[in-house]
Amino acid sequence: MIDSSSASLEGFSRAFTQLPWLLLAAVSLPMIRLAWKRHIYPSPWWTVPIVVSLLLSVLTVWFPKLLIATAIVDALFLIVVSIDLVLVWVGSSKGIEATRRIARTCSLGVPLDSEVTIENRSQMRLRGRVRDDLPETFEASPTQHRMDLPQMGRMTAKRRLKPGRRGAFVLQYVYLRFSSPMSFWVRLRRLDVVDRLNVYPDMKQLADYALLARTNRLSLIGVRKTRRIGQDSDFERLRDYTRDDNYRHIDWRSTARRRKLTVRQFQTDQSQRVIFLLDCGRMMTNESEGYSLLDHAFNSMLMMSYVALHQGDSVGLLCFSDRIHSYIPPRGGASQMNRLIQAGFDRFPELVESRYDQAFLHLNTHCKRRSLVVLLTHVVDEVNAATLVDYLGNLSGRHLPLGVMLRDRVMFDAVDAYDLDAGLDDHPASSNSANSGTRDADTMTLYRAAAAADILLWRQQVISDLVHRGVLVVDAFPEQLTAPLVNQYLEVKAKHLL
Repeated sequence: MIDSSSASLEGFSRAFTQLPWLLLAAVSLPMIRLAWKRHIYPSPWWTVPIVVSLLLSVLTVWFPKLLIATAIVDALFLIVVSIDLVLVWVGSSKGIEATRRIARTCSLGVPLDSEVTIENRSQMRLRGRVRDDLPETFEASPTQHRMDLPQMGRMTAKRRLKPGRRGAFVLQYVYLRFSSPMSFWVRLRRLDVVDRLNVYPDMKQLADYALLARTNRLSLIGVRKTRRIGQDSDFERLRDYTRDDNYRHIDWRSTARRRKLTVRQFQTDQSQRVIFLLDCGRMMTNESEGYSLLDHAFNSMLMMSYVALHQGDSVGLLCFSDRIHSYIPPRGGASQMNRLIQAGFDRFPELVESRYDQAFLHLNTHCKRRSLVVLLTHVVDEVNAATLVDYLGNLSGRHLPLGVMLRDRVMFDAVDAYDLDAGLDDHPASSNSANSGTRDADTMTLYRAAAAADILLWRQQVISDLVHRGVLVVDAFPEQLTAPLVNQYLEVKAKHLL
């Protein structure tokens, strides 16, 4: 009897060892299916029973009678992990809800608060971590939160987001990662929580301008006082005297009647039109200080629009690349600012060739009245430069063209670098190898400076051609564009060029 049982054990052991791939398939395939369909994965705690089972299996080599004990331990292990699997599968499939609280709009680079609330109405305790959706180019602090929710419990996770790019974004999911009751399994849940977030350019510059304008300190942001040629004679209204008013504008009859100093306020030339042509093609993809040239141009355009609308003018916008993206007809009023922002806040530069012909054809079709046409672009090749000169030059007379040429700081730095390094040969090197390396570096710097200087000379010739064709030109670095652009507009108004 003993011999027969021993023989059966040896036969079972032989079959068990000869077909290990069957055991591997029997264990792996269900786990792969769970991970694929239900997002349930084994946790590191699996190593404890596996190590125990492995040790018992090794001992059966010297003690075959332990095979039954090993089989019992393995069976218990499978029963326990199976029960744990059923608990996490069934217990967390329903009853978990998430809600998000976040503003619908924010400004570029300005942090905003976000809250995610998790409600546990399932049949198990949730222990793990929760992570909210994070759009690309956003920064979050913290990125995830610890979670320990009993049944019928609720938690609120707060984080601070910092947008790194303007545009329209969608936050779609909330991600949960929690353990099973006996910690042998980890489950990932993705809850649908859809919220839309519009990131607009930073409007702080507009508030700063309004504050400095009221206190007569616009020179702090580079806006010059422009002396007007002639004087506005259209009476607008009477108002109280302030310290900055000209005493010659005091209305003495109204002052005597009201027993309070009163001045006459005259309105400037109003109902003039400003139309921006915003290039969204490949030439605006370069970056400066972490933002694309289009970002800098759009911010400066908004600032000048704000000033023009407060001057009583009408402002319009045309965004184009290889096609017309959007067109906002010129209008006045405070609501026009919102239309301009909505038309361009989610517009990004594309790697396509800009079609100036379509942009100016659309302008001629929809804008018959004389306007200040402001084209914001970046010139990098001769073909586009020649096209730009022709179209802007042909506008002169019918409209007042203004070309905004964005500088490439790399080119200017290359020329300046040679000026700084030109004195390298004045200091003798301690060895021939060091002297040779210095000469090679200085030669390369010279070549780079010469190439950059040649490009800058060509660029200056393009600007001269524009000026000779009667086109106003603003030539500035992208991050320093706002003040020169506003100054040019104020100069146009002061000289009554429109």
